[in-house]
Amino acid sequence: MQFKFDANQEYQIRAIESVVDLFEGQPLNKVELKFALGSGFAAVANRLDLGEEALLENLRTVQERNKLKADNALQWIEEEIETVAGKTKARFANFSVEMETGTGKTYVYLRTALELSRRFGMRKFIIVVPSVAVREGVKKTFEITEKHLKGLYDNAPYRFYVYDSSNLSQVRQFAISPNVEFMIMTIDSFNKASNVIRNSTDLLQGETPIHLVQATRPVLILDEPQNFKSDLRVSALAMLDPLVALRYSATHHNVYNLVYRLTPVDAYRQGLVKKIEVAGVEKMDDANQVFLRVDEIRAEKRTLTTRLAVQTLLKDGKVKEQIVTVKQGDNLREKTNRDEYGAFEVAEINAGEDFVEFTNGVKLTLGESQGADKETIFAAQIRYTIEEHFKKQRERKAAGIKVLSLFFIDRVDNYALEDGLIRQQFTEAFKELQKKYSEWAEVDADDVHDGYFAKRKTKEGVVIFEDSKTGESEKDREAYDLIMKNKEQLLSFEGKVSFIFSHSALREGWDNPNIFQVCTLREVGSERERRQQIGRGIRLSVNQKGDRVRDDRVNVLTVIANESYSRFCEEYQSEILREFGKDGVPPKPANARAKAVAKLRKQYKLSDEFKELWRRISHKTRYAVKIDSKKLLEEVVAELGKQPIRAPSLKFSKGRIEAEEQKDLFTTRLITEKGMGYKSKKLPLPNLVELMLSLMERTTPPVRLTRKTLLEIFKKAKNNEAALKNPHEFATVAVRIIKEKLSDQLVDGIEYEKLNEWYEMRQFEMEISSWAEYLIPVERCLYDHVIVDSAATDPKESLEGKFAKGLEGDDRVKLYVKLPSWFVVNTPVGSYNPDWAIVMEQRDEHGERIGKDLLYLVRETKDLDSELRPDEKRKVECGKRHFHDALNVDYRAVKDVGELVESV
Repeated sequence: MQFKFDANQEYQIRAIESVVDLFEGQPLNKVELKFALGSGFAAVANRLDLGEEALLENLRTVQERNKLKADNALQWIEEEIETVAGKTKARFANFSVEMETGTGKTYVYLRTALELSRRFGMRKFIIVVPSVAVREGVKKTFEITEKHLKGLYDNAPYRFYVYDSSNLSQVRQFAISPNVEFMIMTIDSFNKASNVIRNSTDLLQGETPIHLVQATRPVLILDEPQNFKSDLRVSALAMLDPLVALRYSATHHNVYNLVYRLTPVDAYRQGLVKKIEVAGVEKMDDANQVFLRVDEIRAEKRTLTTRLAVQTLLKDGKVKEQIVTVKQGDNLREKTNRDEYGAFEVAEINAGEDFVEFTNGVKLTLGESQGADKETIFAAQIRYTIEEHFKKQRERKAAGIKVLSLFFIDRVDNYALEDGLIRQQFTEAFKELQKKYSEWAEVDADDVHDGYFAKRKTKEGVVIFEDSKTGESEKDREAYDLIMKNKEQLLSFEGKVSFIFSHSALREGWDNPNIFQVCTLREVGSERERRQQIGRGIRLSVNQKGDRVRDDRVNVLTVIANESYSRFCEEYQSEILREFGKDGVPPKPANARAKAVAKLRKQYKLSDEFKELWRRISHKTRYAVKIDSKKLLEEVVAELGKQPIRAPSLKFSKGRIEAEEQKDLFTTRLITEKGMGYKSKKLPLPNLVELMLSLMERTTPPVRLTRKTLLEIFKKAKNNEAALKNPHEFATVAVRIIKEKLSDQLVDGIEYEKLNEWYEMRQFEMEISSWAEYLIPVERCLYDHVIVDSAATDPKESLEGKFAKGLEGDDRVKLYVKLPSWFVVNTPVGSYNPDWAIVMEQRDEHGERIGKDLLYLVRETKDLDSELRPDEKRKVECGKRHFHDALNVDYRAVKDVGELVESV
């Protein structure tokens, strides 16, 4: 298997451009800027010539473009650090990118780094990660994208490697190489004074390795930076003396100068992640044990309180689970009206270590419970997960998709030991269920599962395998390699392992596109942990060819939770609400236990009206694009004339030469830097047209115009005199505008041609399975139910839901169909799946039918007055060209049935 990557996904390109455009106006560093250290090493360094005002202006421009709140100042980290010249202050700006888990965050920052190299000559990048799991995930992404990225960047040489304290030649190479270098480091490998990298060594002729790193002024890429918020870790980052820090996460703790945001609801609506369904397991109607669960610990100015789930006695004599808030000294008998809780008086609430202790010695951590008959619930969860796995694998086998399931367990020994509770329960359930599924009948239960628990000791991020209690160090190594490194083998049908067990080591950083079940056999400590667990399986699946599968019916993640469905959804959405606000919350996950089907009505499919509708709309097309050079020229010239072109500036640096006491050497120590403007009458001018051509080749994707057109743009621009003062700035602004206007013309100039190919009616399935809450019963549709948009907070009140109800209420509608996901129109901005095909009668104002002819319509439910993404608007325009121009079918975008009526 070889993974395939799409280089033209709009949301990823926007994320890349949002960071790269921060440095607009920075000249390309073609000269190798070197700093000599005492030992004779010459480090090749990154450089940043933009002043703080220019950088802030660029930041605000990017934020306004991405509809983010514009910041009034750059956010810096300043720390005193030890360098080769003694103590000095590190100071670097920080920029944040927020992308939902599973949308290609690592891919985006690798391409961003290569784009920074191509456009500005930055060469040294350090990727800092919080754990071994994240580190291995980053390394794997480098490996599987190498061919793809080198194809995008003209085989530009770059190297990547994991920092290894026993191989310091890597650090020397990182510092002195003129090529692009990526070093992947865990934070623990350099956050202590005792780390190898922070001590001088004869292997580097007495140099301290971190001083070599500092001399390069690396660009830091922080993967999951919420893990680096402690003072110790912030100081460790500063010790690298970075040029800037780029922070990438789905769950930032502190957001520094946010430049791009892709929220969970954005990812959901754009079909970038799996849909989520939840199967909750909880014990009901058992008041025989004292049940307790710690849901929240609140630390306020003067009080500490905790919210506990308990079983209270109601007036009618029934016992019901309820949430109560208590403080130190409270007795739960009074809160529950039950004597069974009399021994539970709150002795301590600890917000620092997240636990609650009672006077009877019971101590529960945040999220932990007691009295829930954990063993029985675990057995039910495991059995449900295995059967769900078997069902999905049977359904997806023909499509070449291998199904994987991930279990988060409460204690390592419950799986790692041969007689562990979870291991035994899994084996028993597997053997019982394989009798029902013949394809699994001959499979040995021991061959299909494996686990990774980070039990191995590590030294500065390097894994050292040691014998476990059972002496299975080689088996541990094989499990580690399979789960953490050999993603292709894990996804292949040739590999037997399909069920993966972990405690918390795979909580973030690691994921696999074919995780279809996540089973939580442990209490969730926080809402953020719940979201992190879901993130392990939210990525879109791939088949055996490495192609990404984009079928919504396939891409469904089932979470088997050891809590009620409603509680899981409430806690999951409350975390996102706190993080992104009301507009960023995706729809509530569906209830996995409430499935339903939409059935095909054969009489509608065989009707003359539907056959005629299908004859008209089913033809496929191909497209060609024509660019109106004159119009493009006019639009670019007009926009370019409005743009301010910044004058160049100087950066004044002051340093001191010092003699080292212990060595016969001089070193330089930087004291201050300051930017200032200047005027020059004899500035050497480059060939502006060639400069613009070069910049266009380095955009993503590359843009190409003739030299004649570029010369015309320069000559007609009102502010072309600015090119004499700052040619690079003028060329950079011009190329950005050219790219924007050209993107619009790709769609404006598109022409579709009808082909002698079409979609077959036999492709309609007899039944379509979905969640009950997303199905609306209907009478006039090809199916007996319409499956509406699951990305809406309330699907039945979504645009599609209301539109379907409107069609049902209009007697002129003879029949309609919500077009299936396989019915697509090709466009320059990706595949487009239109919403509705409709057959209507024409009637006059008295309700009388006009003539015998029917109306055959295609409609898209979009509110064009709202702020649609650029690619959505472009797809609607392409739909108009495909249906109206090539197929002679009436096509429009409408937001409700009222607009449909007006349009006909």
